[in-house]
Formats: sequence, C-alpha cells, structure tokens
Amino acid sequence: MSRAPDTWILTADCPSVLGTVDAVTRYLFEQGCYVTEHHSFDDRLSGRFFIRVEFRQPDGFDEQGFRAGLTERGEAFGMIFELTAPNYRPKVVIMVSKADHCLNDLLYRQRINQLSMDVVAVVSNHPDLEPLARWHEIPYYHFPLDPNDKPAQESKVWQVIEESGAELVILARYMQVLSPDLCRKLDGKAINIHHSLLPGFKGAKPYHQAYNKGVKLVGATAHYINNDLDEGPIIAQGVEVVDHSHYPEDLIAKGRDIEGLTLARAVGYHIERRVFLNANRTVVL
Repeated sequence: MSRAPDTWILTADCPSVLGTVDAVTRYLFEQGCYVTEHHSFDDRLSGRFFIRVEFRQPDGFDEQGFRAGLTERGEAFGMIFELTAPNYRPKVVIMVSKADHCLNDLLYRQRINQLSMDVVAVVSNHPDLEPLARWHEIPYYHFPLDPNDKPAQESKVWQVIEESGAELVILARYMQVLSPDLCRKLDGKAINIHHSLLPGFKGAKPYHQAYNKGVKLVGATAHYINNDLDEGPIIAQGVEVVDHSHYPEDLIAKGRDIEGLTLARAVGYHIERRVFLNANRTVVL
C-alpha cells in the first residue's frame, strides 16, 4: 500500500500497557486530525507496542504544538514517536559494485515516483556503472578498494554520506563487507539485498550452489545491515518456485528479478515509515 501524498505519518512504540491505542487515536481526534490509515501490533513476547497512523491535518495545523502535546500525552506510556510531514522525500546514497539490475530498478522507480526518495549519490568500488548514474544525472563516486587499506576507502564513502545529508544507504549488490565501524554508523539506516532466503548459500556463486543442491525455491532477502554478516533484521523476502529444468543461468535470471522487487519493497517500507526495529527482528506495519 503506497502512502497518500497529502497525509502525515505518526509512528510510535512503547511498552505494552493498557490504553496505548486510545492515547494516540484520542489525541488525533482532539486535534481535529482525520485518520486515513491505522495499523498497530502488540508483541506479547517482547512486551512492546507499535503503531503507525496516517492522517490529514485540519486547517491551521500547528506542528510544533502537536508535537509538544503528544510528547506530554505519551510520557505516561514511555512512548517514543516520530512525525513525518507530507511529501517527505529522504536523501539516499546507493552503493553498488558491478551488477546493475538493482540500481537500475531503484532509479527507475524513483524517476516514476513509485519510490518517493531523492538519490543524491551513487558510490562504487568499480567504475562500470557510472554511465547509468550519469544518465539519471546523479553524481557517481568511484572509490577503488585497496585490500591493505580498507579504512581509507570507507572514510571516503562516509564523507559522501555525511556531506550529501543522506538519511538512508542502500547496498544494491555492493559486493564488499563493511567494517564494524561503518556498520555501527549506519545502524538502522542501511538496507542490503542478499541473493537467497537467509541464511543459506553464502559466498561465491550462490546460484550454482543452489543448482547443485537441487533447490525448488529461489529467493532474496532485504535486511538492515549490522556487524553480523548477512544476519541483520529482515525487512522483506521474495521467493519463486523453480524445478529440475532450471539451469544456473535460469536461476540467476530469476534471482535478478526477485532481488530487484524485494529490495524496492523494503526501501518503500522504510521510507514510508512502516518498519520498526524490535530487538533483532522487525515489525512492518
């Protein structure tokens, strides 16, 4: 479900206590706000409550006053909230290596406004995809990787992220493992796409591994990065049935399609404020 362009987004989470839904919805009613979409989830195992509401503001809406009032109302519940204005478009940096299918898909979805974001830079350890970025009039930064001095390369990457004001980093088949330091800086702000339903078929030639195992499903996993390789909180997964007639090149072709779609879905969830971190898991509303 895509977000309406004229609505605000209110997201909040707090411990599971009586009256949390009422605290949010009653406040919106008292402020004259019209709710257009509402989802909530109470995790009985972690004892935490999550809510996401889209609403239209009344005439004369006072954002600062709204925030102050909700802060006061939510104190009794230990509530943490975030308010996102209409037409919000986060600045995004995309990191790539040589494969172009995910980058091409993301840039196309941005161009037709299916993904409401502004890609402000493409960063790569190879020069191959510069023409694609240039066609979209997006700055391209080629930072070759010296295996003996990885921190120097990552410092340049981080400089681009900081100076561009990017709120989200997308690893669109960036085939390098990020250092613990960069993972820490990008915690909850970087999405990676992996070529399988994690965990499985790690390392080189994953689709050849899958072929040799005679798999009947191929898929992709989009997740937030962390310092545990390919084990960050999962946002979205995609899957497709295959059989004995699919050779490695067929699996690769299907994998490209699934990777692009799954990554786009995860990015959409993130920029529409639908994803909540819940320990090592996510809640997607």
